[in-house]
Amino acid sequence: MTSAGEPVLRTEQVCKSYPGVQALADFDFELRAGEVRALLGKNGAGKSTLVKILSGATAPDRGRIYLDGKPVELDTPSTALQAGIATVYQEISLVDSLTVAENILLGRWPQRRCLGFRLIDRCAARSRACSALDRMAIALDPDTPVRRLSVAQRQMVEIARVLSFHPRVLILDEPTSALPQSEVDHLLTLVRRLAETGVAIIYVSHRLPEVLRVADRLTVLRDGRAVGTIPAEGASAGCLAEMVVGGEWRPRERAASEGRGEAVLSVRNLHSCGRLREIRFDLHRGEVLGLAGLLGSGRTELLRTLFGLAPLEQGEILVYGEKIPRPDPIRMKNRGVGFTPEDRKAEGLVPMLDLEDNLSMACPGRISRLQVLSTGRRRRLAEHMFRLLQIAAPGLKTRARALSGGNQQKLVIGKWLNAEVRILLMDEPTRGMDIHAKEQVYRLIADLAGQGIAILLVSSEMEEILRVADRILVLNQGRLTAEVPACQAGLEQLLALVMQENPSSKLMGKTA
Repeated sequence: MTSAGEPVLRTEQVCKSYPGVQALADFDFELRAGEVRALLGKNGAGKSTLVKILSGATAPDRGRIYLDGKPVELDTPSTALQAGIATVYQEISLVDSLTVAENILLGRWPQRRCLGFRLIDRCAARSRACSALDRMAIALDPDTPVRRLSVAQRQMVEIARVLSFHPRVLILDEPTSALPQSEVDHLLTLVRRLAETGVAIIYVSHRLPEVLRVADRLTVLRDGRAVGTIPAEGASAGCLAEMVVGGEWRPRERAASEGRGEAVLSVRNLHSCGRLREIRFDLHRGEVLGLAGLLGSGRTELLRTLFGLAPLEQGEILVYGEKIPRPDPIRMKNRGVGFTPEDRKAEGLVPMLDLEDNLSMACPGRISRLQVLSTGRRRRLAEHMFRLLQIAAPGLKTRARALSGGNQQKLVIGKWLNAEVRILLMDEPTRGMDIHAKEQVYRLIADLAGQGIAILLVSSEMEEILRVADRILVLNQGRLTAEVPACQAGLEQLLALVMQENPSSKLMGKTA
């Protein structure tokens, strides 16, 4: 048993480099039992590399790792789990076709003998899964197929799965990036409860308010090095932001809207997905229209319906006044509409392809003549977007899967910008990004609006919507229930509109 003052986990002079990138440089770190340590840093700072090394997914070039004062070799994820280190990654890795219980005990299904055969003991599996869920106070039927769960519920199942190993060190990599505020509060309470039982927790997040709530100490990484560790108590968001970016940081003020241009996307009496009802609004040229709502309100379903990824059951969608009777992605792209999905890895890019391929895949007409590909034109197009978005990678031949989450999101946005879309549907465009990367995206959104591109943006962060939007629509239980100009909205007012329990089907304020 580790004493109160002895680190349960310690790294010494850990280094890791990739071609053209020093991911970690002489990194020293220690974590005590029962401590919640937050890791902060912008994309490329070394957080993901450290997590991969501690979880056994990546081997360091040099340096040592100690558990309970003894050196260990974490050469595989199973070795790390056996040593007592469990990791929950930002990207959920459950098997959709299996049940909650089967996912929690994946690879460890209990067995029983029957007539000389080994069979899965489903009663025992269900009982163990219930114990893991009860530990997290989650009311989920263990027999439910994972494909039927929301993103928030899947995240909780993922955490329950690793907790079933009874780890001594738990690593949470952006655990709240897809969760609504109510679920965030539940998770933070769970993290503190686990720490009180002696579990040492590494908490990776870009969300400063929740980090200050949950952590005991905070370690900031920059350029692969630890630039400082400070107590969470008394730390300010401004101080931490300055440590993260290496200089004074202040949020930019959103420029006031100069008025609305022509309506480029119009929605009339839209019904879809068995949830969206009587949706009606206009999106104008050069406008950033924010769509606020809790998880499950229908935000993502609305964007997917507009892009033709979900069926339009009733109503009309008009692009530049032209009715689109049966929207599908090809038809919408040909009319200048692009879509950046919430799940960038599964739907927004091709991880096995390089940056050049990903940045040019949505614009075949710009990189070919008479159906003959021009490799030079494709390269120049990709290079321009690579520089414009400041994608952190050794070069265009880097595979997309090697990028950090924030840089993968930039890649998805760049793909549509290369396609010269004039209407952009953005679902959680800064999910998993650090402060610096978010600010780059905010500037990009403002620049695009200034060029006349219309943007419909969904975000789980109310502050983000207030930061970038000209106008805000509130979606509650599948209906638009309010419209407010962003310059007149406050955070408390917006949260109240989003969280109201019995929303009216009539828009409050000015009708869209």
